[in-house]
Amino acid sequence: MILDYNITPPVESILKHYHPYPAHLQNYKRIYGKTSEKAESGRFEGKPLDVFLNFLDGLGITRFVVKARDIETTFGLKIPNESIAELVRSYPDRVIGIAGADPHKGSEAVRELDHAVRNLGLKGLNLQLYELELIASDRKLYPLYEKCTELGVPINIHVSVNFANRIPLKYGHPIHLDQVAVDFPDLKLIASPPGWPWVHELIAVAWRHQNVYIGLNSMRPKLLMKPGSGYEPLFTYGNGVLQDKMIFGSGWPLLPLEQTLSEIRSLPWRPQVLTKLLWDNAARVFGIA
Repeated sequence: MILDYNITPPVESILKHYHPYPAHLQNYKRIYGKTSEKAESGRFEGKPLDVFLNFLDGLGITRFVVKARDIETTFGLKIPNESIAELVRSYPDRVIGIAGADPHKGSEAVRELDHAVRNLGLKGLNLQLYELELIASDRKLYPLYEKCTELGVPINIHVSVNFANRIPLKYGHPIHLDQVAVDFPDLKLIASPPGWPWVHELIAVAWRHQNVYIGLNSMRPKLLMKPGSGYEPLFTYGNGVLQDKMIFGSGWPLLPLEQTLSEIRSLPWRPQVLTKLLWDNAARVFGIA
């Protein structure tokens, strides 16, 4: 069984926000163009979602996470919580939905998050900090951290390089996540993608704090063993002291699923570590038996 932490399913209500790429994300087309062209998305266009789900079944992916997004204040884009909740209602045993909330909206964002979790059945919060133009320890985010702690749901926080080259890199630095973990020790924090080029700093934060996890998503798994890539420490520590902290996510359709799974399985993980990476750790975070 596999729980994929990061899939954008071929559903029009979600894809319409990405195709064509929004103006601030145009550089992603250049960076990910060749790999996304190899993704299997073309075979699902205009077809019922069940066709895609059958494809996932063939790969052993039984659950996957879909994320809402609210960056209206900064970039005028919103993938509504209601759209994700509709998908969850249609496929409750397959889809785990995570809410979006725009911290620049203040108390309105907190109310929307509360509604998304309590009434819509979503299981966490997604914060794309580079698109919100905030570092993780910005106090504008603290009311949302407090609400997630109260609700007992995790937060996905974008911690890595961003390729939106008109947005500074500073918003993705994982060192800012350390202060959040200090201030909210009971809040489950999932840092993804996994921190490049500040991989060692992210490892230090995750090793230091029991409530910090690392999402291995939207990156080629083969880079974990490629000398000089900068990702190698994630394999070293993920195969050892951080084996209970690593969560797999493909990032589909940025990366092809079959190839991504083949690469992650081909690495010399300890047997129990691969099981934790592909299922156990994420299932524990989201309270899935």
